[in-house]
Amino acid sequence: MQNLIAFIKRLRFFIVFFVLQFFALSMYVSFMSAPRSSYFTTASYISGNLFKIRHSITQHFLLEKNNEALQKENVNLRKSSSLFLYNEASQETRVIDSTSAQQYDYIPGTIINSTTMKRDNFFTLNIGNIQGIEKGMGVFSSNGVVGIVHNTSEHFSVVKSVLTKNINIDVLLTEVGASGMLKWTGENSNVGYIAGISNDIVVPIGSKVVTRGGSGIFPRGIEVGIVKNTITIEGEASWHIDVEFSQKYAALENIYVVKNLFLDEFKTVQNQ
Repeated sequence: MQNLIAFIKRLRFFIVFFVLQFFALSMYVSFMSAPRSSYFTTASYISGNLFKIRHSITQHFLLEKNNEALQKENVNLRKSSSLFLYNEASQETRVIDSTSAQQYDYIPGTIINSTTMKRDNFFTLNIGNIQGIEKGMGVFSSNGVVGIVHNTSEHFSVVKSVLTKNINIDVLLTEVGASGMLKWTGENSNVGYIAGISNDIVVPIGSKVVTRGGSGIFPRGIEVGIVKNTITIEGEASWHIDVEFSQKYAALENIYVVKNLFLDEFKTVQNQ
């Protein structure tokens, strides 16, 4: 106790100065509008940035959880979209309230390994047979078509991506109604091409390209990209149409696997 009293006595002038200084500054800020405004502005700026930093840190740790929630929400929205439903009402009967049945199911997943610089590129997914993944199912992202499931195990799947030699996905040019096959030259991971469209058809640059849905692997209307260029093939009656992919595959992470609930029936009819 005596040591504390001795310490206070030694610093008594500094303590008195500090108290008086604090009192003077408080009075100054209280009665002068400009300094007071500056003080509160500075305080708000500092606290605002601290909150921003805290929010960024929190969002970083919740990112994976938020992505999963967003994927589930997107699946539910796609299931309810009329574009991906099968119309069960006959067109020949006059029905005011037509009924629709779900034709496609969507299984969300994440790419855990990938290549984009090889001639044939594949993606590895963190979902497999347990989640209902089977060979031949289509894979797409929120930005566009991704590829087709090539092989599966109990917990994982390997996807043959659009960036492979023999992908052959049937696509549609929405502006002109022409269809062809999507392929890849093996050069630029951002650009593919369409084969099989007659050069009698005028194809505007910038035309939108989507999946046609003719193979039963993908629903009709999933985005593929836009027409970048059209080239006449010497000695052939078809275009070489360059397509800029809507999905940048080097930055791809979250995907959806498509399950066609009518696929067996579709194949049976096709084979007959």
